[in-house]
Order: sequence, then structure tokens, then C-alpha cells
Amino acid sequence: MLIRQAKTLFMSSKSSLFLWSLIAALAGFLFGFDTVVISGAEKALQELWPRGEVFHGWVIMSSALWGTVVGALFGGIPTDKYGRKPTLIIIGVLYLVSAIGSGLATDPWMFAIYRFIGGLGVGASTIAAPIFISEIAPAKDRGKLVALYQFNIVFGILMAFVSNYLLKDFGSEPWRWMIGMEALPAFIYCLLIFLIPESPRWLITIKDNVEKAIPTLKVMDPNTDVQVQIANIKADHVKVEINENIWMPRYRYPLILAFLISFFNQFSGINAFLYYAPRIFEIAGLQQSSALLSSIGIGIVNLIFTYIGMMMIDKFGRRQLMFIGSIGYIISLSLVAIAFYLEIKGMAVPIFLFMFIASHAIGQGAIIWVFISEIFPNHLRGQGTSFGTSVHWVFAALIPAMVPWLFKVIGPATVFAVFALMMVGQLIFTWKMMPETKGVSLEELEKLLKR
Repeated sequence: MLIRQAKTLFMSSKSSLFLWSLIAALAGFLFGFDTVVISGAEKALQELWPRGEVFHGWVIMSSALWGTVVGALFGGIPTDKYGRKPTLIIIGVLYLVSAIGSGLATDPWMFAIYRFIGGLGVGASTIAAPIFISEIAPAKDRGKLVALYQFNIVFGILMAFVSNYLLKDFGSEPWRWMIGMEALPAFIYCLLIFLIPESPRWLITIKDNVEKAIPTLKVMDPNTDVQVQIANIKADHVKVEINENIWMPRYRYPLILAFLISFFNQFSGINAFLYYAPRIFEIAGLQQSSALLSSIGIGIVNLIFTYIGMMMIDKFGRRQLMFIGSIGYIISLSLVAIAFYLEIKGMAVPIFLFMFIASHAIGQGAIIWVFISEIFPNHLRGQGTSFGTSVHWVFAALIPAMVPWLFKVIGPATVFAVFALMMVGQLIFTWKMMPETKGVSLEELEKLLKR
């Protein structure tokens, strides 16, 4: 009864689109929290289960990331077959089970399995949540609303850093409390997600259920006749071929765009840094407590500049923010590499890394989930987004898994220099290939990008 009354209130409220988007975007909060919470427990886990650098990097630290790869590869299937909303509900359950199980783990393999389950939720959420939000959002506000997902990711990252710092001395095994704390927001999300409607574009193009889509369409654009909205959504879908897929030549351009933006996102080194932030700060000469505190600073900078990017994305567009972010990446990563090469200790490296995080937040961080969820047609959006996010998570798993070994073999200076060089490639991609998508309806974008 309570859920039904809350749904009625949401359907009648002028703030409905924002509230629906925010609730779906809370999957991003859990994504951010889950991804970074392990950074505070990382060294304790290595001491508890000393199996060598390779085992620590590839099994203990990257188990969740391997789960994200699988979740991203196959998350498009339930998103398209069963709907955006049921998939988001399943994601919440995966997060909850993972938090409880990994916090209670008694051996490294049990820990890795439960972290893998949480990774499934992360990977699937990068498909279902941005798709749902992009499909209910008006073109003029789509960037801002989908960017709520990224904002929640970085808010989750900040809360994970804060939680780790507050729990660093809690109990005999603080790492269990750090990891298990995720169960609380996961439980809240599981309750709230029942309040959102199903995507009307999915109902119309996949299920051919126009009647069920009408109430949501009226909220989405009350100034446009519902039948006009339905006609616009159906217009291109009637031309769809049987068994059409994203690998057909006509979709090669959006496929390449999704691959490259995901590839460059991870070759900035963002996940490698977030996973090992305290360790990197300690290498730079900070004490353990100061390293954890500096991690909170990273979370705050990330949140502030993500908010700025979210506010700018529909005004300045995706390409302009990518230009700004790429230049910031190149400068900050180069400075980090030089600082490590010259063995400069103290606050220099943290300051340069703050610049790096700001560049990521205002550029790639604000854009990637918006852009990938925009560039594929309605009936293939699950497939296309699954491809883009899979590329993202394959590299997100590989790069952090190799960081402990790379730091030991070639040193952090060379690692960050390679990241800086890759961002020169991103700058060229933005300049030569990336289209602007701001203010264009999803149906119109489908026509423009189908080459």
C-alpha cells in the first residue's frame, strides 16, 4: 500500500523525472562505493592472505572487476528482454548479497566470489541505469539527468573514502566493517527502486505495450500530445529488420565511438588510481593516516568537479568538456610522472593527482555514461551499451590488476607517463571523430549516426 501511494505521488509530481532519475542513479552510488571501498582494506587483506603480488592483484583486488566484465557483457540481455526496472531491482540484490558475504568472508576465495557478485551488479548497472534515465529524459536535459549516475558514482566514492577513514580503527578487523558497510545503502536502494516506472521507450519498441507507456509519457513531456510522442518513438522502429544487431555495417560508427571513449576512459589510469590511492600516496611519502585523509580529499574534488561537469554538459556539450578534460589529463599526469621520476616527496603528488581527478570529473567522468547511452537506437540500446561498457570494464579489470606488478617492475613514474601519452590519443579522438549529441532527441541521433 505504501509503495502504491508513493508511486501515485511520483506520477503526479512535477519533479517526477528528477526523482526517477535520481533513484535509478543510486545504482551509481553503490557502484562508486563498491569500487573504492576496497582501497582502505587493500593492505590489510594482503597481510591477512599473503599469496604474492600477482594473486593479490588479480584475485583479491580485481575479483569485483572481473564480475563487472561479465555483468557488462551480459547485462544488456535482461535489460532488453525483461525491462530496465526489473534489471535495476536485480542489481540491488546483487550489491546487498556481495556486501554481506565479502564482509564475512573467511578465506580469499570466498572473499573473491562475493566481490565478483558485487561486480556483476556494477557491470549491469552501467547499462541499465544510464539507459533508463536517457529514455525518460527530455533531449534538453538528458545530459544533466544521465550525469546524475556519474555524480552518484563519485558521491559513493567519497562516502567510501570517508567510511574507510572513520572505520580504520574500528574493531579487531576494521576491513570487515569497511567492506560490509555497503549493505546499508544497498538495502535502501532495493526499497526505493520499486518506485520508478518502466521505460516507455522499452514498452513501446520492445513490448509493443503503448497503454502502459502513456502515463509516463505524459509526465515526460506534458506539453506535447502523447500520440505525437508515440509516433516519434515508433517512426524508425517500423523499419527495423528481423534479427538486426549492432554488428551490422550501418552501426559501425556508433560502435567505434563506444569502443574508443571506453578505451580512453580506462587508459587515463582512473580506476588504477582509485583502487590504490592510499598506496600511491604512501609511495609519495605520506604516512598511512595522511594517505587515507588525502583519499577523502580526492573524493571531495571528484564530487565538486563532477557537479560542475553535470551543470555544463547540456550547455557546452560533450565535445567541449572532453577537450577540457583531455588537456587537464595530459598536464596533471605528466606532472605526476615527473614528480615520481625526480622522487619529489610530500604534497606535490597529491596536488597533481587532485588536478587529475578534476580533469577526469569534468570530462570523461561526466560524459562516458551519457554518451554511450545516447548513440545507439532504441531497439539496440541494450546491446550497444553492453558493448561499450564491456570494453570499459575489460580494461578496468586488466589495468588495476597489473598495477602492483607494474609499480614493482617499471615504477610509478613510467606508469603515469604512459597514461599521459594515452590521453594525447584521447585529445585526437575528440578532435577528429567525436560528434556532438547535446539537445538532440534519441530518435534524431539514430538517424544522424547510422552511416
